[in-house]
Amino acid sequence: MRRRSPTSTPSELMEKGSAKNQHSRLCFLACLSAFFWSLLLYFHFVILGGSAGDESVKLGPVSFNTDPAPSRLAGSRPFLGDPQLANDAGLQDPPVTSSSDFHTPELTVDTSLRDPLSTPDPRTSEANDRPDSSEARESEEPSFPFMRALQTIENKSDPCGGRYIYVHDLPPRFNEDMLKDCKKLSLWTNMCKFTSNAGMGPPLENTEGVFSNTGWYATNQFAVDVIFNNRMKQYDCITHDSSLAAAIFVPFYAGFDIARYLWGYNISVRDAASLDLADWLMKRPEWSIMEGKDHFLVAGRITWDFRRLTENENDWGNKLLFLPAAKNMSMLVVESSPWNANDFGIPYPTYFHPAKDSDVFLWQDRMRKLERKWLFSFAGAPRPDNPKSIRGQIIDQCKRSEGGKLLECDFGESKCHSPSSIMQMFQSSHFCLQPQGDSYTRRSAFDSMLAGCIPVFFHPGSAYTQYTWHLLKDYMRYSVFIPEDDIRKRNVSIEERLKQIPPEQVNKMREEVINLIPSLIYADPRSKLETLKDAFDVAVQAVIDKVTRLRRNMVEGRTEYDNFIEENSWKYALLEEGQREVGAHEWDPFFSKPKKEGEGDNGGSSAEAAKNSWKNEQRAQS
Repeated sequence: MRRRSPTSTPSELMEKGSAKNQHSRLCFLACLSAFFWSLLLYFHFVILGGSAGDESVKLGPVSFNTDPAPSRLAGSRPFLGDPQLANDAGLQDPPVTSSSDFHTPELTVDTSLRDPLSTPDPRTSEANDRPDSSEARESEEPSFPFMRALQTIENKSDPCGGRYIYVHDLPPRFNEDMLKDCKKLSLWTNMCKFTSNAGMGPPLENTEGVFSNTGWYATNQFAVDVIFNNRMKQYDCITHDSSLAAAIFVPFYAGFDIARYLWGYNISVRDAASLDLADWLMKRPEWSIMEGKDHFLVAGRITWDFRRLTENENDWGNKLLFLPAAKNMSMLVVESSPWNANDFGIPYPTYFHPAKDSDVFLWQDRMRKLERKWLFSFAGAPRPDNPKSIRGQIIDQCKRSEGGKLLECDFGESKCHSPSSIMQMFQSSHFCLQPQGDSYTRRSAFDSMLAGCIPVFFHPGSAYTQYTWHLLKDYMRYSVFIPEDDIRKRNVSIEERLKQIPPEQVNKMREEVINLIPSLIYADPRSKLETLKDAFDVAVQAVIDKVTRLRRNMVEGRTEYDNFIEENSWKYALLEEGQREVGAHEWDPFFSKPKKEGEGDNGGSSAEAAKNSWKNEQRAQS
């Protein structure tokens, strides 16, 4: 038997090589096929898919969700549900392609996914080139909780746009309960009859023909609280949505509250309702919109009744206007402080409360046609206890003058307390003298202007710096100003000063006074004037304008004035348009404020003014 050679023959080697090559070709074809299918799938899903996604980014409008409710917070988890539902809800992120072999499209973020108050992503700047780029820019502006209220101003189809008022629904202890216990509102006056007829008091009889046939009432000078509140009920732009409100009204009877407790009560009782109100307001969601800077309330008394400086039981009044909450609010009073920024003067109520425009027009025409036999007149009493008062000199000049008429007011029966006697004298006079009362102001100024009588003031705080919302800034158009020192030190003749005014100028001044009448009276709260704006309308619009300016300044990051100094508050309302800073003023000597050590206000004179006002009320009722 022949042994097999250990080496293979060439034919055997060929058979082996052929088998090996066949196996390699199969592997190659398999790999080629896999590569082809991979390339095909890659082209279909990546290239075509990426192009479609890119086109959707380019052509699809960017959605700006202005409703914070459905918005998704920046950085929150993406939507993981059905892609189609996510797309319908505006919550699916746009597709992003990424490949090392192809250009990677820029990542585009759907701005509807962002919280409206969050900072816009700088990568969305391309949206500015799209049709709704204005919305994108708006979304980048600072957002405030009062923006909806500001936006209503731009809605020209809404007659209430920018004029809405929200009224707090206070517990009755802050208002109506006081009226139910009206006998306790004053020590010397039965306020029950004066709170009747929506605060106007009992109707006046017109036996002497001094008044017109309708609209005249025996109105108490401190009844503005209830009159204003009832007028607010007739306001045509009340809203129950505080986010739309241009201002927020607090129907607290602040004047009636303090009137109950000024005599014989400790400071805890005097402050109780004010502290209770502040606590109630600060817990309300409406307060947080501007921390109370859009809130306002009314008090029918002078400001000094609400500015007690100390915790001394003998100090006067309560501390309502010094509470932190009240410092943010605007308080409308019949006499404001020249040195504080949170109170504003509004007119004392007169006896005339017309129910319709025609009542006002008829009265104005009547005042134009009257014959006035007296050059000037004065209704008032001397102030012998006040060495700075010029009333004594004024009374002396009235008595000596043939062209002057005096109606003396003092204890006991006096025609000075008769509305018909007062109005009849004013209607018969060209000029009516209005020196300071127990404080800067007096109701008589408004009664005289209602009669078409040109007021003569002796202190700028009696009108010019008080009622800047209701009177003309150019005071020489409707009044005469004679500085107190001209009477006190120089013994200037009032009669001679007034005679120097030409008759033509007197007629022009009287016409200005008569034209002011609508803005100085409070219309009947149970009705509504058609076109005229009364004292209520003027005050509400002024508050709205004040709040609107503040809001716009907050949005723009600016202040209304440069270097605001509260002690110079009286000067700011006198600035011309565009002026932002106050300086020296000719009336500075009238408002110099001597301070006692440790006091921020002239507490002594303020308290004395308030006490004298109450003494005068007592004298009027005795």
